[in-house]
Amino acid sequence: MTKLSDAKKGIITDEMKRCALDEGVEEEFIRRGISEGNTVITHNVKHKSIKPLAIGKGLRTKINANIGTSKDHVDVSEELEKMMVAIKAGADTIMDLSTWGEVDEIRKVIIRESSVPIGTVPIYQAAVETVQKKKESIVHMTVEDIFKVIERHAEDGIDFITVHCGVTRESVGRLKKEGRIMDIVSRGGAFLVEWMAYNNKENPLFEHFDRLLDIARAYDLTLSLGDGLRPGCLADATDRGQVQELILLGELTERAWAVDVQVMIEGPGHVPINQIEANVLLEKRLCHGAPFYVLGPLVTDLAPGYDHITSAIGGAIAASAGADFLCYVTPSEHLGLPSIDDVREGVIASRIAAHAADIAKGVKGAIEEDNRMAMSRKKLDWESQINLALDPEKARRIRNSRKPEDSDVCTMCGEFCAIKIASRGLE
Repeated sequence: MTKLSDAKKGIITDEMKRCALDEGVEEEFIRRGISEGNTVITHNVKHKSIKPLAIGKGLRTKINANIGTSKDHVDVSEELEKMMVAIKAGADTIMDLSTWGEVDEIRKVIIRESSVPIGTVPIYQAAVETVQKKKESIVHMTVEDIFKVIERHAEDGIDFITVHCGVTRESVGRLKKEGRIMDIVSRGGAFLVEWMAYNNKENPLFEHFDRLLDIARAYDLTLSLGDGLRPGCLADATDRGQVQELILLGELTERAWAVDVQVMIEGPGHVPINQIEANVLLEKRLCHGAPFYVLGPLVTDLAPGYDHITSAIGGAIAASAGADFLCYVTPSEHLGLPSIDDVREGVIASRIAAHAADIAKGVKGAIEEDNRMAMSRKKLDWESQINLALDPEKARRIRNSRKPEDSDVCTMCGEFCAIKIASRGLE
């Protein structure tokens, strides 16, 4: 039994009830969304310590924060602190992208310490173990290596995994035929492209998709079908390789649903503003309404150090057009591993984007929050304004550092505060 199989049978489970309560919607709305495939609940049956999370149509736009070690920086305590900071700032999920150190142990401690669902990209560990333990090239990892890692992640309680099943010989061929500036920027996608070229074989995640489905069904693991051919610059957006991959993911989505496995679809990437809505519409059409999980998208390539802002711009547009799940981008994107402060900035920027989109989508309760803020501002109720802010800590810090003698106003206008003057004139 999986959540999808229950939903198809008309069964409203305790998980669905909890998600409905959290979202402020009817229980039947959640059940129907899961049954139709436009909503997922990310909750592995082995992961007992978290609340289930619903992602999908008509629900609050969710935020993911990435953490994880690299070969140049392995500090598990720092990654745990990043996770805690991200959750405190409002991240709905965490992805552990660790690629060095004792990856199994890092994953287990993250699962144990997290209060939110956890995702991973198992192909990373399969590749790393081939290099680290076998002392061989990535191209020598075997099909068994890949699936044994996936099974370990599922057994540990991972709630959703990114799998680049649409990076096939056909989709890569289309990409090569059209040509790109940045070629492939997905790490998982690059691993598989090199593996296919060296071994002259099809992508194991595509060729053995039924085996993947068996694992996912056993653990009620949500598959996040990855965009291994996502554009890495604006010039490469919405090209043949990207679209062909999306077509394949739509076909795989139907195969997953047929055996009661939940699916999300991952999306770009770097996309010009005028192409974002089209990308969302394409995903919803080609992938039959499955939840859309986007990285950004980043709307310009010229802002290293500020890519949390380029991402928030794109994320707000994408989510307002129907994207359901935003992967945060931090100020250190394209430059290095994010610091703890970068993580916090990235989550807040994505939350701003998500909330702005939720207002546009008419998500229940979204505009009401802004109305409460407006009333607090009208009353010059500073404490209420701070408590309602998406980042109360920063709001309080700024207010306290610049508080005027007349504490009713701020140092921008002081005695010439428009709100105070207008209130007298409109009495």
